[in-house]
Amino acid sequence: MVESVIERIEKGHFWKFHGGIHPPEMKFLTKDKPIRPLAMPPELTIPVQQHIGEAGKLIVKAGDVVKKGQALTQSLMPLSVPVHAPTSGTIRAIENAIIAHPSGLSELCIKLTPDGEDKSIARHITPDYTSLSKHDIIEKIAQSGIAGMGGAGFPTHIKVNTHAQINYLIINAAECEPYITADDLLIREHSTTIADGINILDHLLEPAFILIGIEDNKPEAIKALQKATANNDKVKICILPTKYPTGGEKQLIMALTGKEVPSGVLPSKLGIVMQNIATCFAIAEAVIHDIPLTKRVVTVSGRALEKPQNVWALLGTPVEFLLQQCGYPEQQRKHIIMGGPMMGFSLPNTQVPVVKITNCVLAPSEQEIPNDKHEVECIRCGQCADVCPSQLLPQELQWSAKANDQQQLETLNLFDCIECGACAYVCPSHIPLVHYYRVAKAEIRQQKQLDIKAEKAKKRFEARKARLEREKLAREEKHRKAAEARKARMNSGTEQANKEKSAVAAALARVKAKKAQTSNTENVENKELASDQQDKKSQVAAAIARAKAKKQAAVQESSPAQTESQPPTPENNQGDENKKAQIAQAIAKAKAKKQAATSQDTEVENHEELNEAVKVAPVDDKKARIAAAVEKAKAKKQVAPEKPSELDTDKTEETAATNSPADDKKARIAAAVAKAKAKKLKEKNPQSAPTTVDASTNEEQEKEVAITPPLEASEEKSAQALDKKARIAAAVAKAKAKKQQAESK
Repeated sequence: MVESVIERIEKGHFWKFHGGIHPPEMKFLTKDKPIRPLAMPPELTIPVQQHIGEAGKLIVKAGDVVKKGQALTQSLMPLSVPVHAPTSGTIRAIENAIIAHPSGLSELCIKLTPDGEDKSIARHITPDYTSLSKHDIIEKIAQSGIAGMGGAGFPTHIKVNTHAQINYLIINAAECEPYITADDLLIREHSTTIADGINILDHLLEPAFILIGIEDNKPEAIKALQKATANNDKVKICILPTKYPTGGEKQLIMALTGKEVPSGVLPSKLGIVMQNIATCFAIAEAVIHDIPLTKRVVTVSGRALEKPQNVWALLGTPVEFLLQQCGYPEQQRKHIIMGGPMMGFSLPNTQVPVVKITNCVLAPSEQEIPNDKHEVECIRCGQCADVCPSQLLPQELQWSAKANDQQQLETLNLFDCIECGACAYVCPSHIPLVHYYRVAKAEIRQQKQLDIKAEKAKKRFEARKARLEREKLAREEKHRKAAEARKARMNSGTEQANKEKSAVAAALARVKAKKAQTSNTENVENKELASDQQDKKSQVAAAIARAKAKKQAAVQESSPAQTESQPPTPENNQGDENKKAQIAQAIAKAKAKKQAATSQDTEVENHEELNEAVKVAPVDDKKARIAAAVEKAKAKKQVAPEKPSELDTDKTEETAATNSPADDKKARIAAAVAKAKAKKLKEKNPQSAPTTVDASTNEEQEKEVAITPPLEASEEKSAQALDKKARIAAAVAKAKAKKQQAESK
């Protein structure tokens, strides 16, 4: 298989990769002009990170004076390389600034003000690199800050430090993108140094063959390479037909070896390592001449420039300075691109600095890249899929990118896209497909970083949980063993065991005493709380009693005044006697029926007849109204008990009073009030002789009062509950009496 590949190469027969396009080359603008050194810019902006991987640690600070080639950062991680001072000067500041990236975001940068002296650090030149060990060579490459200069920016020392068996070392000199001639001029002017770099790689990797892939549109560079590598039999100059993007890693491998690199697989797994031609130059400078990567060749081209050319640009040089050196008119500052027209990106402003992967700055005219092309809907022509060198589906990738469907994007192998721009170039709808892919890739990378952090946090949490569980089990086991040992000692019967038993008993006693003390405290608190509640109840009862006494006094004062307002006359006395007789007769009848009743319904009827008797005889006299109210209250009281009274009719009132456990407060109060008012009325009106009804009524009232025992403290609460009913009954009786008096008048 190896021989067949070499045979095909020697015959000039190469494989073809899928897709590809033939855009206008536009290399004539700069390919015939030598590389020009530039004047020192007034300030350099050096990004801390200019490669794929981790940024280095800063080892300088603002105000430090540095020399050319001095390291400004220190590499602490494998995927990290340092950056160096491109010239001598003073560190003005270390701050965020816009970097060379499609996002236009800011990152940490070192602001260096040159002193114009260009003093360099001491160098250790090694003409014979074979005198160095492979480890020392790799260390020199790493400490010189070399990363892939073809555009990827992958740390070179990682690529060359592989233990895999390498069959092909491929040097990429295709430079297929339009306008760019930096590698072409570098080969023509520094082919010897490039050959030294190739030999160093040959020494490190020991490949079977070294294949230099270059397109047929660079005849002078081809001749220079053939001459510089003539003494190395492993080197094969492979002149490929011009086609974009032949310079892509997978595409060049396919064209030279016929091998297709699977998705997600590194070429080293297939026994292949690829390096850019500019990287070879930087390796030779670092290993042999001890010069770190501080400058590179940049093509400054475009028809908007007066003097397009290739220049040696110090890393950190602002694009603005490059444009000034190449004669860019102020009035045409519209569209500046870093990189070529196919894979480059527009700059947010011209203060963006040159970095290690910058190979071109393009300032096109309006005719070259018009701004009037607006994106329209996809017409599904399929041309993008036809020209895709990675055999992807650009149309579906764009739809998934718009929908932010990251899972589908990975299914469609988004990361196999080399961002060559061939799909966007042929799109009739002017859709910036590569832009969508770049944004989607950045989002997926960010999400993966978040997932990695979340997974690490999860593992830390689970590890902590497991550790706490182990510690808990260890403590429990320790306590169990200690308890068993203590129990064994206590059962041994020794003096020490007796002491331990005594200590345990004392501890238990203290716990019991403490518990008893707590219980007593709680009981005392409960008693105090109950006492406080009882005091509050007593205060409420006293307040109710005072209110009742005040009301009783007000009623007694108002009764004589009503009696005096209507002086008795012989006609009134005669009418009073008739009315009293009728009331007495009705009361007697009601008592008889009430005594004979044996059910609650009969008592209710007696109550109603008593009410009718009161209604038949209109009462004008105050004593008669009070007596009627007393009898009505007693009748209501008799309805409540479940068993009817068994005493005779003459002692109905006494039986009701003694048989009622609650001693109806309403009847007692009404009887006492009636008696007091009758006595007072008698004293003020001695001429009116008492009638039989008065005597009997007074006698019954006296009996009622006599049999009513004084209220005790236990009866006070039930009396309070009945007080409201008594007041309502008295008010109703009073209202009826007033109504009867008004009708009689």
